[in-house]
Amino acid sequence: MNKIKKYILNMLLFIFLIWLTFKILFANQDMNELLKIIDSTNKLFLLCSCLAMLIYCMLEAFNLMRTLKRLNTNTTYFKCLKYAFIGVFFSAITPAASGGQPMQVYYMHKDGLDIGHSSLALLINLTSFQITTILMALISLIFYHSYLSIGLRIFFVIGVGLNIIALALLLISIFSKRLSNGLVNFAIKIMTKLKLRKLDKKVEDLRSSLEKYQVSAKYIRNNVPYVLKTLGITILQMIIYYSIPYYTYRALGLSGDSYIKILCLQAMLYATVSGIPSPGAVGVTEGAFVTLFSSIIPNKLLNGAVLLNRGISFYLMAVISSIVVLISTFLVKKRENKEFKGIVK
Repeated sequence: MNKIKKYILNMLLFIFLIWLTFKILFANQDMNELLKIIDSTNKLFLLCSCLAMLIYCMLEAFNLMRTLKRLNTNTTYFKCLKYAFIGVFFSAITPAASGGQPMQVYYMHKDGLDIGHSSLALLINLTSFQITTILMALISLIFYHSYLSIGLRIFFVIGVGLNIIALALLLISIFSKRLSNGLVNFAIKIMTKLKLRKLDKKVEDLRSSLEKYQVSAKYIRNNVPYVLKTLGITILQMIIYYSIPYYTYRALGLSGDSYIKILCLQAMLYATVSGIPSPGAVGVTEGAFVTLFSSIIPNKLLNGAVLLNRGISFYLMAVISSIVVLISTFLVKKRENKEFKGIVK
């Protein structure tokens, strides 16, 4: 029940942040003019943006399916696509995308998947994702660092720094059992000193998580070529995702800047806002987009570009994935009720 309340509160905060963001962003914007700009866009490029977002989710599902099938797990591609959408939704409404993977594990478990197998598949995906985010951001920085304002440079360092810390912790859990045990024991000491509520349960959960990671880590160490293939697919996945601003840029009738340049700007933008502890980094992402892309998009088209880019890559996906979550939850409850009635009979 507490988890449900937490997700409801996150959802309300998410909606409030969306309202506040658009109120500030479009405060001095003639809405009729904005609607004219959107109406005059090249619909073919908008379709490319939507397809890019769909392919992003499809590749996420493909990576999940590859690992689960390799572990002899009874699943299908469409179920994995469902898990990908579930991850999108809960990542969107929770701070720093922290709710995506736990809820994916939950729905996988409800479908009868082994928690160890689902955790391993998600760990491989997460590690590949962190490596890709950091590498693409740093490569982009080499060529386009001048486009980052002083304020964005600070956020970029924080964002990349947090991603590097997260990646380091993942790699420690994979390659060093002693260090990972040491980190967990250190965390337990801190929690003990802070006198946290339900300390015993938190310690138990932490040790249980460590055991699962260590089992997963052994598999990764023994299957490096396979993991590298997953990394390659993730790189393709993120290139497609980072292409969305280019398609919205072209949809607005603009063509002066290259595909690579816009892709690199988006890679830096994503790394900059990825560590923001608010649901979906709502507000910060829109503001950072305006700052970063103002040098290549005319001011009169900038708000339209924000609306189209975030509308397709985030808000539209949040709506679609929420429908997937609702349907999945309904089917889970229906199946559980049927099983309960069967037991009673």
